[in-house]
Amino acid sequence: MKLYNTMSQKKEEFVPLEPGKVRMYVCGPTVYNFIHIGNARPMIVFDTVRRYMEYKGYDVNFVSNFTDVDDKIIKKANEEGVSASEISTRYIAECKKDMEGMNIKPATKNPLATEEIPGMIDMISTLIEKGYAYEKEGTVYFRTKKFKGYGKLSKKNLEDLEAGKRIAVEDQKEDEMDFVLWKPKKENEPYWESPWSQGRPGWHIECSEMSKKYLGDQIDIHAGGEDLIFPHHENEIAQSEACNGKEFSRYWMHNAFLNIDNKKMSKSLGNFFTVREISEKYDLQVLRFFMLSAHYRSPLNFSAELMEASKNGLDRIITAADLLKRLAGNGEGELTEAEQALLLEAKTYVQKFEEAMDDDFNTADAISAIFELVKFSNIHAADAHSQRFFAALREELVTLCDILGIIVEKKEEILDEDIEKLIAERQAARKEKNFARADEIRDELLARGIVLKDTREGVVWTRA
Repeated sequence: MKLYNTMSQKKEEFVPLEPGKVRMYVCGPTVYNFIHIGNARPMIVFDTVRRYMEYKGYDVNFVSNFTDVDDKIIKKANEEGVSASEISTRYIAECKKDMEGMNIKPATKNPLATEEIPGMIDMISTLIEKGYAYEKEGTVYFRTKKFKGYGKLSKKNLEDLEAGKRIAVEDQKEDEMDFVLWKPKKENEPYWESPWSQGRPGWHIECSEMSKKYLGDQIDIHAGGEDLIFPHHENEIAQSEACNGKEFSRYWMHNAFLNIDNKKMSKSLGNFFTVREISEKYDLQVLRFFMLSAHYRSPLNFSAELMEASKNGLDRIITAADLLKRLAGNGEGELTEAEQALLLEAKTYVQKFEEAMDDDFNTADAISAIFELVKFSNIHAADAHSQRFFAALREELVTLCDILGIIVEKKEEILDEDIEKLIAERQAARKEKNFARADEIRDELLARGIVLKDTREGVVWTRA
């Protein structure tokens, strides 16, 4: 199995630190709002990497954090007049709903930054003791120039970075490239006690500490979006290696950006979409299928046309799997020699799939192999074969789709009258201020492909 290592800028054979085991850390979202489709790409991509590694027999310790203290969270909390923890708790719950909709496997551990502050303080203390960090008026900075390998991931050198700096050096910084490990509190901010000041950690130290605590001083894979290469991942390397005295991560994986109608996604352009908004138009399985239709290192363009194409492609696979299910019945009967020969032929598509995934997780080619298997299945569905043959063929198809996190079970159609009954129950729950039950009904209907829209005239529903 080969993967592209951002550090070496080439494909490398994957060799784990410990045979049969993978330690993998993926930078998670900052939880101040609903996650957007840009957040969804690394979630889907690296969940698929994990799934394939598990398929290959690896025991994967998969850690992905939630950044639950941040300027954006604090700003949102102050705007609403609530605590920062109330904002982060709310949007962690919403994020998990979206992740479930996208069929993201639960991580081995989802650490919260706010629960790991003591470990961060210990790590900062070690960096100070080793001379890699210093304190000035309650703020702790990392001495970037002292860490000799700084810039090795992003391929930036300090001289160029310094020349490009437009902001004047803060008086208390020794060098303009030094970055914050700990900062004193401001008014209306959450804070923690530390040897230096009442304050909170810098963003970069959070991931270094959480990775160290739950995966050890060295890990196999560190992953995230390419926007994190510099400065976040570069700073993580500096902190972790300075503290632990070891190579931090063997492999670095980064997914490319997501564009909207060939433009960079931004709120100012009005092309900013949350996963929740997409779920009102499409089953989130379609979004997942779309995200995997291109190689993770290729820029991906999001558009209504491409989503429709993904929906149609996914429907083809689900329809083929459903047909095989009906033909398989109870999976009875004995395989004939001819059927065994056909199943061996089907294995060639499995091989194609594995070859694609072994080549830096090329999901686009892996999906092509699935479509070839679908075509093969459809051709032979018209023939008189045993139930066992169709059951075996379906098993191959389901297994490959499961590696990509694609669910092929056809959802049972809910009757119009049942929908109306549930809507009426929801309205009654809202009148009784039982909002938990009302939300539960809405989520249940959404999971079954029914989108509700509250209007002045009442509730309007559509099938996704």
